[in-house]
Amino acid sequence: MNTIEEIYRKSEEFQNREVLIAGWVRNNRDQKEFGFIDLNDGTCFSSIQVVYDSSIENFKDIQKYRNGSSVEVKGELVLTPSAKQPFEIKAKEITLLGDSGEDYPIQPKRHSREFLREKLHLRARTNLFNAIFRLRSEAAYAIHTFFHSRGFIYVHTPIITSNDGEGAGELFNITTASPNPETDFFGKKVYLTVTGQLHVEAFAMAYRNVYTFGPTFRAENSNTTVHASEFWMIEPEIAFADLTDEMNLAEDLLKYVIDYVLKNCSEEMKFFDAFVEKGLIDKLTLVLNSKEFKRITHKEAIDLLLASGINFENAPGYKKDLATEHEKYLTSYFKSPVFVYDWPKDIKAFYMRMNDDNETVAASDLLVPGSGEIVGGSQREERLDLLLKRMSDLHMNEKTLDWYVDLRRYGGCKHSGFGLGFERLLMYLSGVDNIRDVEAYPRNPNNCDF
Repeated sequence: MNTIEEIYRKSEEFQNREVLIAGWVRNNRDQKEFGFIDLNDGTCFSSIQVVYDSSIENFKDIQKYRNGSSVEVKGELVLTPSAKQPFEIKAKEITLLGDSGEDYPIQPKRHSREFLREKLHLRARTNLFNAIFRLRSEAAYAIHTFFHSRGFIYVHTPIITSNDGEGAGELFNITTASPNPETDFFGKKVYLTVTGQLHVEAFAMAYRNVYTFGPTFRAENSNTTVHASEFWMIEPEIAFADLTDEMNLAEDLLKYVIDYVLKNCSEEMKFFDAFVEKGLIDKLTLVLNSKEFKRITHKEAIDLLLASGINFENAPGYKKDLATEHEKYLTSYFKSPVFVYDWPKDIKAFYMRMNDDNETVAASDLLVPGSGEIVGGSQREERLDLLLKRMSDLHMNEKTLDWYVDLRRYGGCKHSGFGLGFERLLMYLSGVDNIRDVEAYPRNPNNCDF
């Protein structure tokens, strides 16, 4: 059996030859003596047009095949250079494999994304979501290829953990419903992981350059378009590396993925550019061709915001985080991605390396045009005494992280890493503005269907 992807790739070889394909009916336009079926088999973004006429024995049955039905088609591939499509299949036989009911919700018209979120199991059959989830697959492959080409070791960090890696307390508890954690399944309180970073740091002390790429969970009661309760994170860790090395790696990774999807998802990217975000390809190409992303300190960023004369809804402050409106202003001001580094220690995690001023830490956020923060990273605190002091200042329980502190006791060295939210990256690459539309089965407060 042939595939539609294969036919598009080798159309000249298939010209005037018999082909056999199977797929799902996207549209069936029947007329008195002939009809047209738009058929998609999932192997590529494009569908193929099947032409059938009354010479086929079951012509009247074929006319009734509904959208969503699966069919098998045997016919001849005919080039059609003067038509909208480059070729079509002149059918000799069309066999119904699986019927589709009259109530099939995905009809050949534009559906709202809100409606399609209620049909998660069917929405991949639409052009938009077919493109999104192929992009997701290709982008994931590109990430693994990037790290593998640089000699990184891929580490599978645990999903069930006893640590709150970020210290924010937004954790999902795991329990067998025992009233006492000490008699529960694991004999202690355990959670769904919020980050694989702490665990992957241990492997960086053995393999030098490592990364983890997997699901993470946040019990954050937020219903914004950029927050989800379950999402995927790319978290590399590099030994003998400082903050500059971390920023260089993040920049290289982002450029690599952009280049990869522009080359390997060209049809999907053209679709996004035409129907989701006008100018998307130009925006990504500009980033790809940027010689170096702009790099400014948090203080310099606040200076710029205060000097802008803009009455921001959230007032900028030297000891405060950046709001979305601040991030948009900075990327617009520089007309490129921007690294903001050296952040106030009080708004960053305990493991980030203290700078000499004792007020800021060696942390960086990468802001990109149209999406804001996409990468958060830091140089880790490798000095045992300063790490213990920081944990004490934050009233953290050292015993629960004694294994993490051991990494400083036994052959520790300077090391750095970052976290890249995969869904945020996909939103940036596609122009889609809601995280629920780049996840196959999104999870957020009061929503865990399917």
